Amino acid sequence: MTDAAELRTRTRELLAEHPPATTEPLDFLKARFDAGLAWVHYPAGLGGLDVPRSLQAVVDAELAAAGAPDNDPRRIGIGLGMAAPTVLKYGTEEQKRRFLRPLWVGEEVWCQLFSEPGAGSDLAALGTRAVRDGDDWVVDGQKVWTSSAHLARWAILIARTDPALPKHQGISYFICDMTDPGVEVRPLRQITGEAEFNEVFLTGVRIPDAHRLGEVGAGWKVAQTTLMNERVSIGGMRIPREGGMIGPVARAWRERPELRTHDLHQRLLALWVEAEVARLTGERLRQQLVAGQPGPEGSGMKLAFARLNQEISGLEVELLGQEGLLYSDWTMRRPELVDFTGRDAGYRYLRSKGNSIEGGTSEVLLNIVAERVLGLPAEPRNDKDVAWKDLAR
Repeated sequence: MTDAAELRTRTRELLAEHPPATTEPLDFLKARFDAGLAWVHYPAGLGGLDVPRSLQAVVDAELAAAGAPDNDPRRIGIGLGMAAPTVLKYGTEEQKRRFLRPLWVGEEVWCQLFSEPGAGSDLAALGTRAVRDGDDWVVDGQKVWTSSAHLARWAILIARTDPALPKHQGISYFICDMTDPGVEVRPLRQITGEAEFNEVFLTGVRIPDAHRLGEVGAGWKVAQTTLMNERVSIGGMRIPREGGMIGPVARAWRERPELRTHDLHQRLLALWVEAEVARLTGERLRQQLVAGQPGPEGSGMKLAFARLNQEISGLEVELLGQEGLLYSDWTMRRPELVDFTGRDAGYRYLRSKGNSIEGGTSEVLLNIVAERVLGLPAEPRNDKDVAWKDLAR
């Protein structure tokens, strides 16, 4: 049984064999993965050692103290937080060995082809079609709000494979090569001026059946693993005290006493406490994850994340007065990273508006919390047993 002491020894051996100061970062990351020190709770041979997830902190502390490079998790967050857990749970051994290593070391960026113009909140109503043709599937449709599609090599994709079944039953889950013919990525310019999102058009894209995850028609079940992990990765990020949106407004309050009013002080205190409660709740949620898969509690964390970001950024704009109305740069960019606290107060205020939409709208997440956490009666769903092809659209 591998314990903390043995993990420290393994980590120090890795550092001795591949000194961070003289080893190329990518080579170091590959060696770390092969040593089982990437995701210690993953199976041996797939970046882990089959040990409790809580022991990852032991490895991370040793590597941080030695100045070892990380895999730039913000750049590859969709791969790490959504694709990897899904591939691990539903992928074949061949798929796991093909995709997990280049995903973790950052050689291959991933994106998520789920939402569509007519299937956002009601994701199961999606209309992108995948038709079997020998050993391939031919995919046609349109996806939207796709982060990192302009950078991605691979995408996790859900498509309808049987329109004669009810909407949740006729969906299958695929891994799509974003460099294949028929994949077109177009930028979507946001209110911030940037285009971190994209719309993706799929025209006759051929996906081999070997890149299907899970059984044919079981894509909705597979997608639930992705979605639960997505909400945890968005709402349950590890941050220090006064990290996230509350940090800039707290600093402005301390450094600019001339801006203070009694009303703003009371609101800041209340939001500071809420932000700290959310941060500690996120820590508790991560500890629960050590024992198993993420549950619907992640939806509650994502709800809190969205509401707090919007209220805190609004308070910051009010605190700064006329200065808060300025906006530094409307230049059209397609960024590689999304920094929710970057740039100025105006950017934070505008960017936070998307927090209640991306990763599941707040309205949908409220339903999930009500039904799956609180056990309240489900809303009536008249289309649950109707074939997708017969639904009104």
